[in-house]
Amino acid sequence: MIPVTKSFLPPIEKYMAQVVRAFDNEWLTNRGELVKELEQKLTEYLGLEESKILCMNNGTIPLQIALKLLGNGGEIITTPFSYVATTAAIVWEHCTPVFVDIHPEYLTIDETKIEAAITDKTTCILATHVFGNPCNVEEIECIAKKHNLKVIYDAAHCFGVKYKGKSIFEYGDISTCSFHATKLFHTGEGGAIFSKVPDLFDQCYYSHNFGHNSPLDFHGLGLNGKISELQAAMGLAVLPYMDQILQGRQEAVNTYREKLNPAFQILKLREGSEWNYSYFPILFENEEVLLGAEPNLKTNNILARRYFYPSLNTLPYIDASIMPISENVASRILCLPLYHDLTEDVIFKICSLIKLKK
Repeated sequence: MIPVTKSFLPPIEKYMAQVVRAFDNEWLTNRGELVKELEQKLTEYLGLEESKILCMNNGTIPLQIALKLLGNGGEIITTPFSYVATTAAIVWEHCTPVFVDIHPEYLTIDETKIEAAITDKTTCILATHVFGNPCNVEEIECIAKKHNLKVIYDAAHCFGVKYKGKSIFEYGDISTCSFHATKLFHTGEGGAIFSKVPDLFDQCYYSHNFGHNSPLDFHGLGLNGKISELQAAMGLAVLPYMDQILQGRQEAVNTYREKLNPAFQILKLREGSEWNYSYFPILFENEEVLLGAEPNLKTNNILARRYFYPSLNTLPYIDASIMPISENVASRILCLPLYHDLTEDVIFKICSLIKLKK
């Protein structure tokens, strides 16, 4: 079987060497030595200058904390084209998602449509860097400043992405990332929150630790978002292989671009971005053609994924709205298999099995 993605597994002895450290310390959670070391090494690897990183137990808790701190129960301008966690976190934190349609090529929120969606109830803009492709962060920042709004970036797919020479995590009031096992860099399950605003970062820290200010004192409301030493052990074992992971994925993407029918629409990367080859989505002519191609792939044990589908404005637990571009893209987009050791012969086979038209 050829999966749509595959976890990078470091040599077991490298992982176990980190696990042994945790056992020797007799410390498995509550921000032990391995978690702190991982945060320091990630700060260095990502080239963080202003932003600080706080590792957490998954990629959704950071979104919930960001919305708890900045959403204030208001309207959150967001994208309908993202993973469901983006919208679910908004609703979970008792805020209201207000959707703005997407750019048909970049697939990120269309910044030219944001201002029209702002009301006196708007508190935040929550935008997704889709498939690791940066939003128009400059324009979003200008809009936010003009209307006194906070900016949260769902950067779940963005490990290692840079925009205009600096980490994508340097943008916005808060950025979040996923370290899920399917991501380029992973801790088995995990995530992180980033902020360059000192007071806000401190609030994020307290919020992920039950609100503790000290063992016997509380800063405020919090929950348990802490990452364990065993998760950090996986991260410390994976991180040294990032160059190998990125090189393998880049080679796979280049092969797709070479062998795929050039008539397929692929993701347009924003100028100034250094991409991380996180996903390889293609757009079919229409949903009928996509649905015709899927069985052919499955028959050959190739599992592509309709990612993201459906368009989030159609979810059953929110008020319906019409987002024609997002709905159209979601109906005909398919992510092809992509991982660090995907071979050329498999890519050739995939490209030969998919057709642009029925």
